[in-house]
Amino acid sequence: MWDDLYYTTEAPAAADKPLAAVLAPLYLDDEGELRLVLTKRPDTMPTHAGHISFPGGGPQSGDEGPVGTALREAHEEVGIEPAQVEVLGFLPTIDTVEAALLVVPVVGRLLPPLRLVPSEREVQRVHTPLVAELADGDRWWSAGAVAAVAAAGVAGDAAGGSEHRQGRWGGVDGCGWF
Repeated sequence: MWDDLYYTTEAPAAADKPLAAVLAPLYLDDEGELRLVLTKRPDTMPTHAGHISFPGGGPQSGDEGPVGTALREAHEEVGIEPAQVEVLGFLPTIDTVEAALLVVPVVGRLLPPLRLVPSEREVQRVHTPLVAELADGDRWWSAGAVAAVAAAGVAGDAAGGSEHRQGRWGGVDGCGWF
């Protein structure tokens, strides 16, 4: 199953914009099903309020590139320990419309045991949808999202089931790897 994911092992090249990073954290649940960790940001956040997103953010001094940023942010936002992440690679860099940053999605396999501890300030809710549900085209609910993702060549659904239909989808629907 891990071999069925599409990502590159080459880190993104330096860019003319600062590089933010997100972690696309994948793990096997107790039934052996592949899941993804997403967060819903509180409506009170000054940026990306109400968005469904991967854990991540802007770089800080001391981060060792996008991987360091993604691991630090995932730890701050949902309590994922950096040592618990096996970095698999990267998805294509996303040029967002809301910030003057390029976002580097870092794909990581979470090693057990999984213990998510959401930040009360940065995370309203943690979503852990099945990757199979996200990849099921019949679960699409937004024609705009379908068109955007189809144009990017993605075969998955960033909205998942009804419990995942809250809020806006930040950069998530630009990150496809199924």
